[in-house]
Amino acid sequence: MNIKEFLDQDQKKDLLRLLTAGSVDDGKSTLIGRLLFDSKKLYEDQLDALKRDSKREGHAGEEIDYALLLDGLKAEREQGITIDVAYRYFSTAKRKFIIADTPGHEQYTRNMVTGASTANLAIILIDARKGVITQTRRHSFLVSLLGIKHVVLAVNKMDLMDYSQEVYDKICKDYKDFVTPLGIPDVRFFPISALKGDNVVELSSTMPWYHGKSILEHLESVHITSDRNFTDLRYPVQFVVRPSLDYRGFAGEVASGVIKKGDEVMVLPSRKTSIVKNIVTYDGNLDYAFPPQSVTITLEDEIDVSRGDMLVHPNSIPKVERHFEAMLVWMDEEPMKQGTQFIIKHTSQTTKARIDEVRHLIDVNTLEKKDSSIFELNEIGRVVITTVKPIYFDAYKKNRQTGAFIFIDPVTHNTCAVGMIIDKLSSDELPSRIVDINVDDITTGVGLISKPEFETRYQQKGSTIWITGLHGSGKNQLAYTMQQSLFEMGAKVMLLDGKSVRSGLSRELDYSPTDRAEHMRRVAHLCKLMNDQGILVICSFVSPDEGIRDQVKQIIGPQNFDMFYLDADIDFCRKNDNYGIYSNADKGNLKYIPGIDMDYQPPTSPSCRLNAADKDRNLDIALEYLAVNKIFPL
Repeated sequence: MNIKEFLDQDQKKDLLRLLTAGSVDDGKSTLIGRLLFDSKKLYEDQLDALKRDSKREGHAGEEIDYALLLDGLKAEREQGITIDVAYRYFSTAKRKFIIADTPGHEQYTRNMVTGASTANLAIILIDARKGVITQTRRHSFLVSLLGIKHVVLAVNKMDLMDYSQEVYDKICKDYKDFVTPLGIPDVRFFPISALKGDNVVELSSTMPWYHGKSILEHLESVHITSDRNFTDLRYPVQFVVRPSLDYRGFAGEVASGVIKKGDEVMVLPSRKTSIVKNIVTYDGNLDYAFPPQSVTITLEDEIDVSRGDMLVHPNSIPKVERHFEAMLVWMDEEPMKQGTQFIIKHTSQTTKARIDEVRHLIDVNTLEKKDSSIFELNEIGRVVITTVKPIYFDAYKKNRQTGAFIFIDPVTHNTCAVGMIIDKLSSDELPSRIVDINVDDITTGVGLISKPEFETRYQQKGSTIWITGLHGSGKNQLAYTMQQSLFEMGAKVMLLDGKSVRSGLSRELDYSPTDRAEHMRRVAHLCKLMNDQGILVICSFVSPDEGIRDQVKQIIGPQNFDMFYLDADIDFCRKNDNYGIYSNADKGNLKYIPGIDMDYQPPTSPSCRLNAADKDRNLDIALEYLAVNKIFPL
């Protein structure tokens, strides 16, 4: 075989990414060192250095300490433990390998998650003297959480247990009992001695009762091709290639599925469709592309496609949602701050996101759930997330490429968390909450003009008149006539209603309970800013939830908040519905309509109760209320 044939053959080998995990001193680094040594992948100078270091720094007595090949940090060699993730590359005649040697300590959970994020297989080591311990359970849970489908359980240090089959069988049974509920599809068991080399590269005669393969044989033959999703096309666009006016291509990596020349594809989020014209690479055009190939796609039609968009097959569309549940691993030294709006990076798309609720944290040692509202370093939990723009995702178990994301701190730009999407959430399941930070923590800028000075100048109290009632009760009519009358009387007055605010400030929000609460939060802060500068604000919002109205009151300040309730039954409102809201809701065209498919909670103690049917008198009653309570005129 000449050099060209050898290189061509080497190029065709597939790649297996694997990680090792286990408790402290279970022999992870020793196992990898033994794999490198016995597979003849060490140069002579490396071997000489290893022998010298083994005598000076080793922890294997007279034996060569193979762990020193990977424990590169000074602190690791001094303590005989792994701290950082060490990556090693080697190959055999059948396959190429990238090994991540991950730390076993709980305090380095994030390091293990980093190493596992791209792995196809995990080798979990168990010390035969100790059996299945807490760390074994923790690492197995993390492996299942990160979607690794193949696990090798290596029962190490069998030489210290006289190669006992009884010991091995008991450990295997204990581990099966624990791992079965985790749903890992492929778990294999190997009795080994990493230090002696038993069953690592070649089968050992010391355990004649074992009739399986060696670890290396299994690594060379384990089938990983089907682990990727080749069914659902997901092609996130990373870059628009426009070298001239006559060429427009879309570069990216095929995340999953297969894309062929002539395929009909749909662009998300626009849902425009076109035909694949060419699949371009540096080496020439292809008839088809598959993961993880990086290619440039050209289309038959001139349609708008930008970075962050995704090409999919029209008959296999991912979920396009703003609300979803996910498992989150906190990786930042700083604890999570409630109310932070993170930057979420998902495939090639970047937008802002918030954590609506921490459902629970998981104790990675016992797998028990515990209540908490924040994350600390290395903690793992289940959360509800809302993004500003919809993202296009699959459940992580179905597609690791489109089910994973990272959170970036908007101030430090550190990666503060990684997440695995569980599934979308319907808006009905979302937590309805308005205050995403503690009201006591709200701070306002202090200007050079005080609020009393504004009020003295304007001869009015900076207050918010909040008008609530069902659609069709006459809220807007009252609000607009009040504004006109007050303006003509010389008041400094501002009016906010649903249509005006949703056309700009809240344009990305829908009418679900959670988004409606976020909408109210924004309005409340805007009212507070205006009131602090002496402006009288009239608000006309359905605001059906009593709890949300109370939180609006707390943000604005009870002393500056007056609630007017337009009392009307549903029949009256249907007759006075000028926008066709109720008729559209009856046809199923609208959701979340108070009085129809969601409750409207009347205020228990409004500042002013008005009869909606008596609309000719309501303006006079409202203006009289302002005068009596010295809101306007002061």
